[in-house]
Amino acid sequence: MTMITTVVFDLDDTLYDEVEYCKSGFASVSEFLAGLPDMPSAEGLFNAFWAQFNAGNHTKTFNSALSKLGIGYDDKLIRQLIKVYRNHEPKITLPRESREVLTELGPKFTLALLTDGFLPSQQLKVQALEIEQYFKCIIYTEQLGREFWKPSPAGFEKLMETLNVKSQSMAYVADNRMKDFIAPNRLGFATIQIIRPARLHLESSQEPDSAAKYTIRQISQLPPLLDKF
Repeated sequence: MTMITTVVFDLDDTLYDEVEYCKSGFASVSEFLAGLPDMPSAEGLFNAFWAQFNAGNHTKTFNSALSKLGIGYDDKLIRQLIKVYRNHEPKITLPRESREVLTELGPKFTLALLTDGFLPSQQLKVQALEIEQYFKCIIYTEQLGREFWKPSPAGFEKLMETLNVKSQSMAYVADNRMKDFIAPNRLGFATIQIIRPARLHLESSQEPDSAAKYTIRQISQLPPLLDKF
């Protein structure tokens, strides 16, 4: 087996629990809405959003919560709330074990980050988690174009080109079986799925190559696994 020299991380639900970001976003939207005329308290709004989200409504959270509270809304208001959510400065912190692993791997491997998602949101998450210094290269697939979000191979190819590394020397660590592993598997990366207990994406894909080659339950299992390569 070729030696792994480069470890690429996904961001959400890989280095931290994405649900913490969602909470932070709903809190910001609640504060914003509570400042408009005839609105309930920020706490009441947050509880309504959170109840919808926890019930599994991750796509029409705002619409359903406002309907349930008897608050009239139009598309313009919903777009405004989505904007507040995506552009808020998240109150999230990097878990201690993630920081320890990044610190341990830094001297041994080239580290990179490849993440999908709306550009301001992802950049604000990286800033809030204070992780930029660990990575030689950060690829926000949104900068390549939304059509190049995973499972497109474009972000991975860009990484290989930027770092001048062959895929056989690279590992990708991520969480989501629907989209994360298809491209790196086909390109020849070692793929590692981390299954965090609080993760949001539980579904798996029928697409060939969607399963990671290795699975870990916590990020602290990553360094010993990499040692085996």
